Amino acid sequence: MAAEEIDPKKFPTAAGVYLMKGEDGTVLYVGKAKNLRNRLRSYFSSAAGDGRAQIRFLLPRVRTVETIVTDTEKEALILENTLIKKYRPRYNIHLRDDKTYVSVRIDPGEEFPALQVVRKVRADGALYFGPFSSGGAVRETLKEIYRIFPLRHYPLTTCRRRGRPCLFYQIGQCSAPCHGRISAAEYAGLVQGVVDLLSGREEAVVALLRERMKAVAAATRFEEAARLRDQIRSIEQTVERQKVVAPGGGDEDVIGLHREGGEVEVAILFIRQGKLIGRRNFSLEWRLDEDELLSSFLQQYYSREVLVPDRVLVPFAPADAETLGDWLGERRGRKVSVLAPQRGARAELVLMAARNAAETFRERGSRREARDGILEEIRTRLHLSREPRRMECFDISNVQGDFSVGSMVVTIDGEPARDQYRHFRIRTVTGADDYASLYEVLKRRLTRGISEDVLPDFILIDGGKGQLSVLAAVLEELGLSGRIDAAGIAKSRVVSNVRGKGVERSEERFFLPGRKNPLMLRQGGAALFMLERLRDEAHRFAITYHRKLRGKEALASALEEVEGIGPSRRKALLRHFGSLKRIRDASLEELSAAPGLPAAAARNLHAFLHPEGDA
Repeated sequence: MAAEEIDPKKFPTAAGVYLMKGEDGTVLYVGKAKNLRNRLRSYFSSAAGDGRAQIRFLLPRVRTVETIVTDTEKEALILENTLIKKYRPRYNIHLRDDKTYVSVRIDPGEEFPALQVVRKVRADGALYFGPFSSGGAVRETLKEIYRIFPLRHYPLTTCRRRGRPCLFYQIGQCSAPCHGRISAAEYAGLVQGVVDLLSGREEAVVALLRERMKAVAAATRFEEAARLRDQIRSIEQTVERQKVVAPGGGDEDVIGLHREGGEVEVAILFIRQGKLIGRRNFSLEWRLDEDELLSSFLQQYYSREVLVPDRVLVPFAPADAETLGDWLGERRGRKVSVLAPQRGARAELVLMAARNAAETFRERGSRREARDGILEEIRTRLHLSREPRRMECFDISNVQGDFSVGSMVVTIDGEPARDQYRHFRIRTVTGADDYASLYEVLKRRLTRGISEDVLPDFILIDGGKGQLSVLAAVLEELGLSGRIDAAGIAKSRVVSNVRGKGVERSEERFFLPGRKNPLMLRQGGAALFMLERLRDEAHRFAITYHRKLRGKEALASALEEVEGIGPSRRKALLRHFGSLKRIRDASLEELSAAPGLPAAAARNLHAFLHPEGDA
């Protein structure tokens, strides 16, 4: 059925979700509506024959529309988000997983709470602060905090096994609660100071420290008074570096948009207690209406494990702003407002975010032009049939056939797409057979790619003619020959020089299907560097996973060497503690409390895991 034959009158007037599908049933777009009939009429009625983006780009590909009715608009929003994650439709927004942003977590309910750096925000009752733009940024913040409020650095079970406090205690950056050097009440005061500081209540912290400084000075404890003075200075210097941009306090995320054609740049400014603490940018492809763009972006971003603020400031109010606010409030646990300020300081913040988005768009454009030139050089030099917009590289890692794993790393438009990297545990191959292992990995990846309609333009294999022939066989078997370009990259060889004295390294060699001799790319060129980096990343990713598996298996096997621990008890321990790391960190008391583990076996296991004999 062509799009013009779809009758919007047949759709219900209730709230719900609609799925637009193509010729083969592939979901092209998922949307939600307060009134499905009205929303779909805007797409398919005769009056819709205008120049709107969705008419020009989406509707010519739509053949059927499926609807799912929900009780409320908020339920529709939640269902829409779930279906987008499930089907990953071509015309919906897909945010790449950004692993660079981190938050600080502290759980006041723990015994002697500690600070943790985390990448995900969970509804677990703990307090979260941030986000911080990088691990380096948060480390600098924590360095300042530990100087002022010396909380513990390590797990209590680890600290208590030591015979004396850690090095951080010796340098004044830990209060050693694990060894009784501070009372629970005093430690709780430190925790409250950290929470106040991270919450932006620096004035309260400074006032408390000044009172304490006066008290200890009056008691002639001048060394302690000097330490408190230094802490106050450190806080004041930190506050001076933070710019107040929104008087009145509160936590706000400010959204700015810049769009040119189908390309969109989104900037988010993070305002915490009135201070600008950082920003985050996303580059998107979007050819539909801006109202749907903003609503879809907010859903996608805040459905991830990120901090939800008190207010989200946007350049214009989407049609479902109230529903979005209700949904965000549910996620945060208290009221959240989605606002489009028209004047005043908050409107200026939205303009600032838009300027940031525009500037980043221009910067990315310059870098994109450079990357496009590199991709074109790769296409030309390696005689590819198309520009390698999506490149995938595969590698195999094992030690004498044990713990064989494969890795896949991906670049899109010349940039790493780390959220699409994949590990593979080899299932069907016994022993050290790299060719068979590569065959398994490639077939699993490409078979899934066919079903999900996500295939690379170009596959680079770490290896020479043998590995390339395996790839060619898989492509032929799956009917993909001619649809995906391929090459093998062989590491440089050691060769004798012309005079036979000493040795030299040959250049990297690229093997192509149907070509007898390898190609060389210009040494030091950007094209060679991009492909070498892709190969090296695949190797690193495979090796890291291989070592992780080998370390886990080595410890798991070693557990069975402990007297009183057999395969059944090893499995029971893993079920109880959840991981080998937690078994290793467990105290003797915690091991003894494990179900089905006799006291003697617990003592043997603890002695095995901690041969230094720490209690």
